[in-house]
Amino acid sequence: MNFHRIKNIVALKNYQLKVEFITGELKIYDCKPLLEKDVFKALENENLFRKVKVDTGGYGIIWSDEIDLSESELWINGKTVESQVAEDKAEYNSK
Repeated sequence: MNFHRIKNIVALKNYQLKVEFITGELKIYDCKPLLEKDVFKALENENLFRKVKVDTGGYGIIWSDEIDLSESELWINGKTVESQVAEDKAEYNSK
């Protein structure tokens, strides 16, 4: 199994995370859909949401003992920053 270990995590506005992997790749992960699940409800508190950190070894991120996400969730469902920039440009140019 190939793990995409996390180097750094930054909480952004609108319940999004900027994830930097040890390979240098950047992805934006949208946490809003998670807030619908009971286990993630506490993240509606922005102070808690901003306290996100990389778990030991870079195999996930954590907010508390009960709330965490794996590196694979962030890798698979995060949007690559370059592709997001391209999408934004295409949308702007089509207006």
